[in-house]
Amino acid sequence: MKFKILVIGLGSMGKRRIRNLLKLGYKNIIGFDLREDRCLESEKEYGITTFSNFSFAMTQLPNIFIISTPPHLHEQYINHAIKNNISFFSELNLFSNVVKKSIQKINNVSITACSSSTMRFHPVVKKLKNILDKKIIGDIFLINHQVGHYLPNWHPWEDYHNFFVSRKDTGGAKELVPVELNWLTYLFSDIESVVSNVTKISNLDVDIDDIYQAILNFKNNISCSLTIDVFSKPSFKETKIIGEKGIILVNFQTGEIKINKGKQWKIINVKINEVAKGYLGLTPPEKLYEDELNSFFKFLKNKNNVIFTLQNELKLLHVLDGIEKSSKNHKRIELKN
Repeated sequence: MKFKILVIGLGSMGKRRIRNLLKLGYKNIIGFDLREDRCLESEKEYGITTFSNFSFAMTQLPNIFIISTPPHLHEQYINHAIKNNISFFSELNLFSNVVKKSIQKINNVSITACSSSTMRFHPVVKKLKNILDKKIIGDIFLINHQVGHYLPNWHPWEDYHNFFVSRKDTGGAKELVPVELNWLTYLFSDIESVVSNVTKISNLDVDIDDIYQAILNFKNNISCSLTIDVFSKPSFKETKIIGEKGIILVNFQTGEIKINKGKQWKIINVKINEVAKGYLGLTPPEKLYEDELNSFFKFLKNKNNVIFTLQNELKLLHVLDGIEKSSKNHKRIELKN
């Protein structure tokens, strides 16, 4: 199958996806963005043809969509894909109702729909899976996972007020919740209940909840304390995993994993690949984004590869909904998966 790929949205993520595709050897790429300046930047930097009119872009007959718009704009392009029988890869979605409706529509057509699951490709997560599968510290009892990612550092080249992480419905802290839930549920299990606190406590000049705190109860009886904020300086991502035989400490920025079974620390240094130029804070290495796109295209070619489906994503968004509902109603929320 020959792919003609339309990258929808040519902001930070759209440009990244073009880089990913070129690195993976795909050349038949066109781009779309309503902003002509972004179209011109993409043409100049990557040598692709771009359009600021979606109807004109569709006259090129693309058969793959890469949807890299802000989350609140995903639905219209997902609907275009379904209507035109076009398989698509979507960046992280934040609205469970949109994903649920999309799944129902996709059931009536024969297309592949894949969502982003970047952290599952992280070398630290891969190494942790290997360690946990070997039960080096026995059964897991407790996880403490904390993320702080200073909002103005997300896109250092532009004012943080000017993109979706400063919107109330797609705020930066909210977006990070399913990002972290993705790898946590991958390594441990689905989540059955949550109790949480979601609020704004910093002096960031944005009307968003800037901290999400939750106690997550996994189906395999593991308890996880999760804290995500967008005001910490410097940014960090650290995890403590407590098991029956010892403790694992993880630093995602340095790639250091420390294991102690009661006597001394064993240190494992996982190689972290390079982050794209211009980013600060906790931006994942570029290779993770390449790997997840590669996984999507492998699935399109032979169907033997595993992808992260909209159904998988919907489970995570139900947890996100539960976290927000728990905070609003001041009670534990039982989840139905």
